[in-house]
Amino acid sequence: MTAPGDIRGTTDRRAVLTLLRKLRSPDGQADPVPVWRGLRELGDVVPAPWGGYFVTGYDTCDQVLRGRNWLAPDFAWQERQQTPERWQALATQEMTRTLMRLNAPAHTCQRRALGNLFDRKTLAAMQPGIATHVSDLLDLLTEEVRADGEADFVTTVSEQLPIRTVGQWLGLPVEDHARISSFTHRQVYAQELLPTKSELNVSAEATLDMRDYFTTLIANRRADLGDDILSGWIRHWDEQYPDDRALADQTLYDLTMFITIASLETTATLLTNCVWFLTQDPSRIGWLRRNPDRIDDAIDEALRYDPPIHLNTRIAADDTVLAGVPIAKDTTIHVLYGAANHDPRRNEDPEVFDPARKGSHLTFGGGAHYCLGAALARMEARELLTALLDRLPALRPAASPAYASRMVFRRITSLKVTA
Repeated sequence: MTAPGDIRGTTDRRAVLTLLRKLRSPDGQADPVPVWRGLRELGDVVPAPWGGYFVTGYDTCDQVLRGRNWLAPDFAWQERQQTPERWQALATQEMTRTLMRLNAPAHTCQRRALGNLFDRKTLAAMQPGIATHVSDLLDLLTEEVRADGEADFVTTVSEQLPIRTVGQWLGLPVEDHARISSFTHRQVYAQELLPTKSELNVSAEATLDMRDYFTTLIANRRADLGDDILSGWIRHWDEQYPDDRALADQTLYDLTMFITIASLETTATLLTNCVWFLTQDPSRIGWLRRNPDRIDDAIDEALRYDPPIHLNTRIAADDTVLAGVPIAKDTTIHVLYGAANHDPRRNEDPEVFDPARKGSHLTFGGGAHYCLGAALARMEARELLTALLDRLPALRPAASPAYASRMVFRRITSLKVTA
């Protein structure tokens, strides 16, 4: 993302560019911790080469995420840029209508309509279904390991559990799951920090597929309303806009599409990270097996150590000062979750993965845009780890993970395991 701004010296600019290139490299994807350390050593607020700033310190990132004077990059901000055409890509426009890019009052209206989406009652109702999905997927994993000596945990388990979970919740046909996962993986390129033309083209094709799928889904559900979540949303927004069916449909599409795709890649990465970090060192999984009541702590450590989202972007609502640095109105601020989570001022020995840590992290964001699906992601990880401890005590990696080359949404494409 771009915004007017000056770079304070060529040394900082070269250092930042070197670290960003490293982040997208195979080595940087496999271990981004040195990149976070390098960026944090440049300061809490680091000039970006294209204008704007990276924010690296835990407290400063927390201030931005929770502060009401830091906004999402919505349509109004995009129109004020010197090169507004930069934001006209189809996929970019599509995602700018979703909750993550909305500000008050539109964001407030939609969040209030959704309520506490995954409250205790909802999660309790979903738990048996998630447990069944976990059991079925581990059956498949076990069969593959027995037949071939190893299996891909990503394709067999961690990418399947989130789509099965949200699919059952929203009533998405099982035969559609592969299509939904496909356009989710392809559409996400539009949300990269500096997407290339080819990446935007891939995202545009995925967006058209996504739009066709969810508009058809909503139309079919409206024709046969039931007691499911989506039917409830349809009734609500039809009541909100009784004289404007197009606006009701647009709002329904934006919500249904966003909540579906937002719950897939990020949760899959969390699930894979939990398995990778815990099983690569036998002492870690051994400790967890002796202390199953600490599963939630192990999940939080995976979220802290390697967040599924590298960064998020906010906009200064007014001229302000951040960690001693003057920030002009409309300037972009890129919150670096990994750098913040590894800030030694917040977490001692941050580069050590310690499932017993009980540390702090910002991985789910903060403030008005705190992750809607945080509780659901935790439940999926908890159910998976609980079952793994019982059913596959000898599970271990057969190879290191493979990663997609990205700077925003982290994706593990493969993790070969044996048992």
